[in-house]
Amino acid sequence: MNNYRLSLSLFLLRSSVFLVMFMWTLDKFLRTAHATIVYEKFYFIHGIGDLLIYGIAIIELIIIIGFLLGVQKRITYGLILIFHSISTISSFKQYLAPFTNSNLLFFAAWPMLAACITLYLLRDSDTFLSLGKK
Repeated sequence: MNNYRLSLSLFLLRSSVFLVMFMWTLDKFLRTAHATIVYEKFYFIHGIGDLLIYGIAIIELIIIIGFLLGVQKRITYGLILIFHSISTISSFKQYLAPFTNSNLLFFAAWPMLAACITLYLLRDSDTFLSLGKK
């Protein structure tokens, strides 16, 4: 029963991290102008056109679906961890002014980062509804 609870808990973490990442990816498909602003403000990348945003979104979608399905865990879980680490660190200015605008919401990135780290470290135990090796 203990393995089942661990595996189920890791699946719940995996599916909730997927949900957030999926919504961010969906945003790139539906609101390319917003995605462009995010890349400029947080990653200092300017001049990204819609075509490149769509390309990034397609690659992200493939990776996060692989992550959700538990395929190639070392790669997909690792990439999710890297993506979210970059996202969390790039929001540094928002953490310095938590009560300005909606900056307080950025603090939700830290528990999600902890979830990503946990999933990466325990990826071999994350077997519930996973297509990867058991």
